[in-house]
Amino acid sequence: MLQTDQAITLDSALSEEAVLATYRRMFAALARDSGAVVDDPVLVDIAETLFAAFAEAGEEWLTHEQMRYACRDHPADLFENRLRVLRGLGAIREVFPKPNQLRYRASFTSVVGLMFVRRMMDDGGQSEMHRLLALEDLNVADPRTTMEEARQSAHNLARAFRLWALELITLTMGTIEELREQAPKLWGTEEIARRAQSLHGTILTRWPELDRTCTELRAAIYSYSDASRRAAGRLADSAGTTRNLTLLPSETWRTFAQTASKERLAAVLDGLVFDAPAPWHDPAAIVRAVDESPRPALAQPTPPRSALPDPGPEGSYDAGGGPAADRLTAVAEEALAGRDSVALQELLGAAGDWVSARRLLADLAAVDLRPELPYRLRWSDELTASPEAEPTWLTHGRLERTTP
Repeated sequence: MLQTDQAITLDSALSEEAVLATYRRMFAALARDSGAVVDDPVLVDIAETLFAAFAEAGEEWLTHEQMRYACRDHPADLFENRLRVLRGLGAIREVFPKPNQLRYRASFTSVVGLMFVRRMMDDGGQSEMHRLLALEDLNVADPRTTMEEARQSAHNLARAFRLWALELITLTMGTIEELREQAPKLWGTEEIARRAQSLHGTILTRWPELDRTCTELRAAIYSYSDASRRAAGRLADSAGTTRNLTLLPSETWRTFAQTASKERLAAVLDGLVFDAPAPWHDPAAIVRAVDESPRPALAQPTPPRSALPDPGPEGSYDAGGGPAADRLTAVAEEALAGRDSVALQELLGAAGDWVSARRLLADLAAVDLRPELPYRLRWSDELTASPEAEPTWLTHGRLERTTP
């Protein structure tokens, strides 16, 4: 006889049976029979069709013939199998428990369970975690919440974050294909961590006695944040500099080369015609070449700007001249030789060589750029070319003295 430490009472038996009944109704849509889950999406479609038909029927409920008509697009044997399973697990029950009952009703728990599963399929549990954190935040802020309830809430969240972090670590260490398939689990991780840290702060502020429990929660949150960043980093690295996750990364080609048969490898070149047989490449050499290929460099972040005001070069410019202005004035006066205007081609031609002409032209250009000096360069469209002279070509222009 089975020995237990606690006596089995009627209340405990009823409580356990209520828990099992709730689980049965919640996951009835995913049950193939009493001991296995569905392996055909059509079976889930039949359950969704039946629940939609019950919602439209309202208080009239549905008979067996009406349920069959709602699922008329599915084979009769599949419909009967699903109806038998849903009735056995309590997802569809008689309206009133009496003999010869003809009308049936759907369980609200089963509909909610199917909606929950659909959301889990869409984003891998992200939305459920947001909802859970929002509800827990409201619960711990409620004045009626006790310390034990807060302790249990923090313990459950710590366990969830640790399991989530372990799953992300496994994805990071696995194949890139699996990581890309589970990419929705990485969306919004910073927001989840922020809300969890806010919840942790609320619990620790209201109940300082829970510091040990809050420490475990904080460690689990940090572990989840680190794991999500590593997984996102590998996912971004696999996308390359284009950040396009629709392109196949090099790891996919390496996995294909390691696992594909000779026939599949040869099928890559089907339909191609070559003038000569292609050279044989050892698969190990291909894998080694892929491993040794350069990795795309990560973009360097822009360094942060200082919050202090920057006056810039204001006040550093001396409009009064100086040694440089005096030297440029002497160059301009020497070029003009007492005149008000002189041709540039005359000055540059008299320099004798290109090095001297270039230095003179640079000084005259500097004179023109100094607004405080009374000299300007006026250029024209004429050009003189002389292959035997130096410089070999000259652009026409004039150095003029301006009136102050």
